[in-house]
Amino acid sequence: MEELYKRYSRLVFSYLKSLCGNNEIAEELTQETFYKAIKGVKHFKGESKISNWLCQIAKNVWIDYLRKEKKLKLISLDSDDNYINNLLLDNNSENDIETRNELISLYKGIHKLDEITKEVVLLRIRGELSFKEIAEVFGKTEEWARTIFHRGKIRLKEDLNND
Repeated sequence: MEELYKRYSRLVFSYLKSLCGNNEIAEELTQETFYKAIKGVKHFKGESKISNWLCQIAKNVWIDYLRKEKKLKLISLDSDDNYINNLLLDNNSENDIETRNELISLYKGIHKLDEITKEVVLLRIRGELSFKEIAEVFGKTEEWARTIFHRGKIRLKEDLNND
C-alpha cells in the first residue's frame, strides 16, 4: 500500500483539492482516502484502474466530509443572486467587486455544464491536474480530457458573452 500511496497520492490530493479548494482539507481527506482503501482493498476486483478506484473513494470521502460538516447545502446558482453575492463579496473596493462578479459568473457557467465536463474543468483549473492525470482519473485518453476541457471552455465563453 505504501507503493500505491507514493504513486497515487498526488493525483488523489489534486482531485480532492479541486473539490474543496483547500490544501489542508485535501491533505486530510487524502489520508482518509488511503485509510479507506486499505480497509476496503478486498473489495477491489480489478475491474477499473486503481486510480479510478482511489478517486471514487476520494469522492465518497469528500461527500462524507461535507455531510459531517453540515456543509452539503445545495444552493442553486441560478436563483437568489443577492444571497450568493452577500456570501462571496467583501465589498472592499469596486475592483474587488468587479472581480468577484466575474468569478460568480464563471462559477454559474461551470455549474450549468454537464457533470463530466464540470469535473474535468474543475480538475484542470482548481486541481491543477494535467490532461494526462485527468484522463487517468476517468480511465480515458489524454486527448479525451483535452477535448472535454476545450468544449467546456467554449461553452463557458459563450455563456459569459451572453450575460
